[in-house]
Amino acid sequence: MIPLQPAPTRTQGRAGRVLYPVLALYALAALLFGPIGRQVTDDMPESKTHPWFPDHVWPYPILAMAVLIGLGLLAVAGQPVLQPGPPADPRAAINPRPEWYFLALFQFAKLGPALLTTLLVPTLLALGLLLWPLIDARLGPSLARRLGWRAWPVPRRNVITGTIWLAGLAIVGLLTLWASFLPELCLPWLYNGPICAG
Repeated sequence: MIPLQPAPTRTQGRAGRVLYPVLALYALAALLFGPIGRQVTDDMPESKTHPWFPDHVWPYPILAMAVLIGLGLLAVAGQPVLQPGPPADPRAAINPRPEWYFLALFQFAKLGPALLTTLLVPTLLALGLLLWPLIDARLGPSLARRLGWRAWPVPRRNVITGTIWLAGLAIVGLLTLWASFLPELCLPWLYNGPICAG
């Protein structure tokens, strides 16, 4: 036979309500001030370590403020784009436009054959973004050997991949700005005549 436990009394319930905030504050203090006890860095020389409190704490509020200020400036600058359009009218002739984050793809789709610009290139770009670390780690050194270089540049100082990334971002940015701010601008194009943003 299993003995029954007595029901908790009111004093036990109050003790739990008092201990919970104390334990929560203790856990919060542990999160704020770091681990307590012997650490791996205790055996390291002083020249290889630096204190947690001033070195790791001060940049994060500054970075958070920079992000908040940047988002605020983007919200002010992009306010006309974010305004809701007129109410839906089924009788009106409309020019369908995507949301702002698809404007570059919307403009790119006008530049060539539909199969190429709407299916193949975006799919290859998405796969390239997913597989980029493998491509850079595997194909980069073999390309460097074929070209006779000593080594493939390291990731943070790689001029080749950095230029490719910056060129891609510039193309996306220019297509988005063209579609957003210059919808009446038409450019001559070889494939299917002049291309307009609107």
